[in-house]
Amino acid sequence: MKKFESKTQRDSNFLQNEDMNKNLLRKLNAQMSEIRKGGGEEAAQRQKKRGKMSARERVQNLIDPGTNFLELATMAAFGLYEEYGGAPSAGIVTGIGKIHGRDIVIVANDSTVKAGAYFPLTIKKHLRAQEVAMQNNIPIVYLVDSSGVFLPMQSEIFPDKDDFGRIFYNNAILSSMGIPQIAAVMGPCVAGGAYLPIMSDESIIVEGTGSVFLAGPHLVKAAIGEETDTEKLGGAETHSSISGITDYKVNSDSEALQLIRKLLSKFGARETAGFDRIASHQPKLDTKEIYGILPGDRTKPYDMYEIIARIVDNSEIDEYKATYGRSIICAYARVDGWSVGIVANQRTTVKAKKPDDSSEMQIGGVIYSDSADKAARFIMNCNQKRIPLVFLQDVTGFMVGTRAERGGIIKDGAKMVNAVSNSTVPKFTFIVGNSFGAGNYAMCGKGYEPRLIFAWPSARIAVMGGDQASQTLLSIRLRSATGGEKDGRKISKEEQTKLLDEIKKRYEMEMDPTYAAAQLWVDDIIDPIDTREIISRGIEMANSNPVIPHFNVGVLQT
Repeated sequence: MKKFESKTQRDSNFLQNEDMNKNLLRKLNAQMSEIRKGGGEEAAQRQKKRGKMSARERVQNLIDPGTNFLELATMAAFGLYEEYGGAPSAGIVTGIGKIHGRDIVIVANDSTVKAGAYFPLTIKKHLRAQEVAMQNNIPIVYLVDSSGVFLPMQSEIFPDKDDFGRIFYNNAILSSMGIPQIAAVMGPCVAGGAYLPIMSDESIIVEGTGSVFLAGPHLVKAAIGEETDTEKLGGAETHSSISGITDYKVNSDSEALQLIRKLLSKFGARETAGFDRIASHQPKLDTKEIYGILPGDRTKPYDMYEIIARIVDNSEIDEYKATYGRSIICAYARVDGWSVGIVANQRTTVKAKKPDDSSEMQIGGVIYSDSADKAARFIMNCNQKRIPLVFLQDVTGFMVGTRAERGGIIKDGAKMVNAVSNSTVPKFTFIVGNSFGAGNYAMCGKGYEPRLIFAWPSARIAVMGGDQASQTLLSIRLRSATGGEKDGRKISKEEQTKLLDEIKKRYEMEMDPTYAAAQLWVDDIIDPIDTREIISRGIEMANSNPVIPHFNVGVLQT
């Protein structure tokens, strides 16, 4: 067992790092605060005058008092759809909350944002919430208040596999899996969207504000010439007393939320996966020191052990192959009492491999063959033992060059990717710093189905580093601009410098974690000191699914 003692010096370097990381966090919190206002104060007041709560008020009134709602994809669509006035949080609130002590996925339309209409990223976010419920076998609650598809973008929303119709497909699959779904119609529920509450196990409708219909009054008149109104066509009385489509009629948002809580309180207990947990212990070292340890300059080295020591119980680990493959740290530990396997990139300087060699090498987040081989074996061991995996990413990619290629880096990298892909225990990924190229894949990026994936404000996500990418893109642009070798046209150094700056600025913007969060490449950006709590919440949630398929990696080159 490795117990960490603090080596951290609160010197000028530490204070500079701390200041930079806290500034990133302050900027993030300011952006999040603005996003959570939804469609703005005027839209919120209109909703209030109709007796309706906001989406986030509904969520807070639904979950257990004093508990935290783990919101997902707060920054979805950040900086996008500006030609339509923007869509904060993609017009929908999703996440995991506790109701009577049980983890529940909650999906709440925000009708202050374009009347709760669905943009392409709204659908992606909704589908992600349903995926979380499926993966973890936990109930899902829909708080419906949406005008349906955002018509100006209908061609990007309607017809494809993972477009609007997939939501209702998932409704059916969730039900077939035995995962309870409850829907409360708290506003309009229109056209294809009308299927969501009806395909849920039970549905509630709020009198006076809730409505469900395939076509609204105006469309009905245009289609068949019938004169009608919202209440007569699809209001609470129609669907609770005549069509029988809804199961419960209530008088207010508050009453609907209390009814959901009552229904959920009567659910029976289910089997768990049986992940190991003992009494929790806080880290011995101060978690807030992470701010000063993590360099503001993403090219500078630091010791990942120092980060791990501020996340795990008692600041202690049982390290696997400690002196082999040192560019990846593999270790067993506990987080809030839960047993975990940690796979983390190391960013520091270490001694050379040979015991008689006193030289040092800068490993800088690169994955070498021995590290990939070690990590693959460790991942297999965690699957054998039913231990959830936690990935801490700060990776610049796999080692390149003649020596690496002849040493079989592709083979060993493939071995690690294979182990991550076929891993059946829950995986949780945190992008601490760089997440470049195939390193993103091997360290369980979004495409490798982590149960949850979060970025720190210090994260950078791209196919390669900014300097390398900018120079590559510049050479491509120069060849295009000069017509290749056949054309004698020259571009001055001043023009080249200006072009390089433009390319680098755009590339840096796309590497920023807010860009990744806007596109839903990550579930959200978090305060680093919340990592420990999120790991614990994630494993507790994952423990609700007793089914862990047999682990099999298929064909591997050894």
